[in-house]
Amino acid sequence: MSDDMNIKLARSEAENDFGRARGKALLSQLIHLLEPDQNDLLSLSDVTKILKPTGETYKGMQEVPIKQIMGSEGRYRDFTRYFLPRSEHLKNRWMSVDEARLTDVILPPIQLYEIGSVYFVRDGNHRVSVAKSQGMDYIDAEVTSLTSQIKVEPDMDLDEIKKAVITYEKDIFYTRTHYLEVTGDKHLDFSIPGQYDVIYNHILGHKYYLNQGVDEELPFATALRSWFVSVYEPLIQIIHDEKLCSHFPGRTPSDLYVWMVKHWDNLKQKYGSSLSMEEAAEDFTEKHGKHRNIFSQLFNFFGRRK
Repeated sequence: MSDDMNIKLARSEAENDFGRARGKALLSQLIHLLEPDQNDLLSLSDVTKILKPTGETYKGMQEVPIKQIMGSEGRYRDFTRYFLPRSEHLKNRWMSVDEARLTDVILPPIQLYEIGSVYFVRDGNHRVSVAKSQGMDYIDAEVTSLTSQIKVEPDMDLDEIKKAVITYEKDIFYTRTHYLEVTGDKHLDFSIPGQYDVIYNHILGHKYYLNQGVDEELPFATALRSWFVSVYEPLIQIIHDEKLCSHFPGRTPSDLYVWMVKHWDNLKQKYGSSLSMEEAAEDFTEKHGKHRNIFSQLFNFFGRRK
């Protein structure tokens, strides 16, 4: 058989392969119609913003399990969670990669970032898509590993990664501060990462306030207990009494505590300490439209502590 005939046959087969891959992508889209996020590739940028890797190590050439490649650095919108092509504009590039496979043309290895046991494509998204559509189990890759203390698994979505980070941060905070032993509170929970560090800084600020005019520095546990009893617990009680969380689906009372304190601090920076509590409450009402009475209470609460 002539080379021209082989090329034509490879192109025809590659076109059929792409058609099948697109059909699977459309079926996957229909299956995940009510939960479209479950059909999305993970974005490396989104994941690193959550995990905040502390370093990277070049690991060189490896044979990588394709099922563990779950994201992309730049092309995460072009493919489904299983690297099926989302649109026709990918056809020419996708087919050229498949034709190379069919005609035994050796392509360069793909480039991956590794986080835990999950891989993200730096270069070679179409090659991964073709390999996955053909049922290949492994692919040669040049790997750079990003260091993270959080364990990431291939079946995790972005929300599950966030939860893993929050759980990790909570464990660190509770161990570092002995929060549960000091306060007896089991409900310091957040819906977004990074908030336990905010709470820790609140406690340190309260400790600094308590140490003013005192010869001997107070222990951290004393400051924590004081902050919990005089600052955190009264505000959380107001949030519960007014059923404020019902107006913020998915948020916790601890979330609202952090958010309210930040709003108050922003107002002080903008208007100065002379701003009255009534003016502060009105400002919040204009911005957010509801709950003037409850926020007047909140601002009055903080005003009394000035």
